[in-house]
Amino acid sequence: MNTEEQINQLREELRQHNHNYYILDAPTISDYEFDMKLKELQALEDKHPEYYDANSPTLRVGGGVTKNFETVVHEERMYSLDNSYSKEDLLDWEKRIKKIVDGEVNYTCELKYDGASINLTYENGALVSAVTRGDGIQGDNVTTNVKTIKSVPLKLKGDYPPKFNIRGEIVLPYDGFTKMNQERIAAGEEPYANPRNTASGSLKLQDSSEVAKRPLDCLLYSIKGDRLGIKTQFENLDKARQWGFKVPVESKLVKNIDEVLEFVNYWDEHRHDLPYETDGVVIKVNDLQQQDELGFTAKAPRWAMAYKFKAEQVATVLNEITYQVGRTGAITPVANLDPVLLAGTTVKRASLHNADQIEKLDIREGDTVFVEKGGEIIPKIVGVDFQKRSQDSQPTQYITHCPECHTELIRKEGEAQHYCPNDKGCPPQIIGRIQHYISRKAMDIEGLGGETVALLVNEGLITNYADLYDLRKEQVIPLERMAEKSAENLVSGIEKSKEIPFERVLFALGIRYVGETVAKKLVKHYKTIDAIVNASEEELVNVDEIGIKIAQSVKEFFASEENRILVKRLEEYGVQLEISAEKLANQTDTLSGQTFVVSGVFEKVSRNELKKLIEDNGGKVSSSISSKTSYVVAGANMGPSKLEKANKLEVPIISEDDFLDMVK
Repeated sequence: MNTEEQINQLREELRQHNHNYYILDAPTISDYEFDMKLKELQALEDKHPEYYDANSPTLRVGGGVTKNFETVVHEERMYSLDNSYSKEDLLDWEKRIKKIVDGEVNYTCELKYDGASINLTYENGALVSAVTRGDGIQGDNVTTNVKTIKSVPLKLKGDYPPKFNIRGEIVLPYDGFTKMNQERIAAGEEPYANPRNTASGSLKLQDSSEVAKRPLDCLLYSIKGDRLGIKTQFENLDKARQWGFKVPVESKLVKNIDEVLEFVNYWDEHRHDLPYETDGVVIKVNDLQQQDELGFTAKAPRWAMAYKFKAEQVATVLNEITYQVGRTGAITPVANLDPVLLAGTTVKRASLHNADQIEKLDIREGDTVFVEKGGEIIPKIVGVDFQKRSQDSQPTQYITHCPECHTELIRKEGEAQHYCPNDKGCPPQIIGRIQHYISRKAMDIEGLGGETVALLVNEGLITNYADLYDLRKEQVIPLERMAEKSAENLVSGIEKSKEIPFERVLFALGIRYVGETVAKKLVKHYKTIDAIVNASEEELVNVDEIGIKIAQSVKEFFASEENRILVKRLEEYGVQLEISAEKLANQTDTLSGQTFVVSGVFEKVSRNELKKLIEDNGGKVSSSISSKTSYVVAGANMGPSKLEKANKLEVPIISEDDFLDMVK
């Protein structure tokens, strides 16, 4: 056997032993024997660098250092999930599903592990990248660190496709977490707060050999890719297991919501027997074609729901109510609490939402309150222990003036929150608008964070987001914690933001009620900022999914001369305030005014490509057939009830080829 064959044989052997130990939990050799084989391979690789393999088992120990984690756009967005807390929530969800899809609906139930979401990409059976969830659109490339996690296969086995993505959760088992904390305490260091945050933080350590020392695990649950030949979510899980991934065996295929609740109730009681943190159950429509038909809302898939286990609740003392001012001037009351441990995290503050909430629960300073952490990240107060209230307690008087600029607050009819109307002179509003402008989903300015924005405003260097484009390196270097290199990065990051597409710029402007989805709708319809500025309220309301509240807010924003000047300045600096010529070239009005329902399986284009073609050509995609539907584009396996409904309403049914001819 020559050296190359010897190296390859050792690698294959070690991969199999690694799989037996970390995936199957059934080792066939001792740890000592494994280590000896690994050392033998390491010695051969050091002697023969010409046989280097980026996915060799020897690289599990780490050693690569990443100074800056590259930002990577996900091929397919990583959505968050809608939450449910009762049988009624699940039945409502099922009703919505059955309005859109035909036939029997089965569900896959999976435990919802609490860790850091990850997207792994494999090509020809080898791991090529690992990217964190980030904001769902883009995340950080942490491949070097993830390669040190023993349960992540570097090479696959079986009938895997040439290229695919697989998603899962990086977790830290309780045993490993406890051991890490024992070592930290013995070394006189602060213990880590909880397994989830520790797992997430581990992925961003610069030295991968430090990550290798942490007993991280990776549990996979979702394969993504084109034409994989997989028909159901349950098959999805089985395939992933066959290819070498660690897929939890607790998943179950069920027929109805009652069976879903049986699964939920069982694991609510038995979850503490598991080696990992889990905070609920994820329920998915099992049939992938039905998933395709259901599609997504702006934030979450319609075909999945997270059922959260009953929230943990603790009692503590509310010491003081303070008030925060947001970028829109909205006032949020905050409860400052005696620190208390809740769901693995020390809680010191909780949101009180608004004046009505305080009045409804009769929350007062000095009260002992019940704090809960449910589906929200921010804990909330859900009640008061009135038996512990002191005799001299006084009802809370909500503030009447802004805590920052002392302007009298206003509260519009029908709205829950109070507002500070001094949007031009209230510091948190000025800083907040610029922080929103530079944020990841908006202009995503590298080298510029929220603290630096506050510093720039407080030093008088900027008073609005247009001022960013006048900043020079020399002005920034004298700032606290700002070296020459970081000043250069900041200025070049601002310059690069001029390439950000128009829909994200419109979102970045901070117009009230204009979120990511609304911004896309307005840009698609009007194509330039001037067209949006000049549109009447009535015209705005006629745009798909734009209501009167949004239309009034847009008109109000551009009615301000100061805002119009800001936008004019951005235009002069070269910020994108119209759809690019390249993007416009791919768009037409061929299908303007027409609504399409897409149903079935297609051969020449994928369902998503078909929907994009409809939208790029001015049409609208709907999930259900109604009298307003212009055409149903029917592929193979179109549901019988959709066919019946289309015929009943006399909606024309066209084939994939018919549709492609329409948009040639």
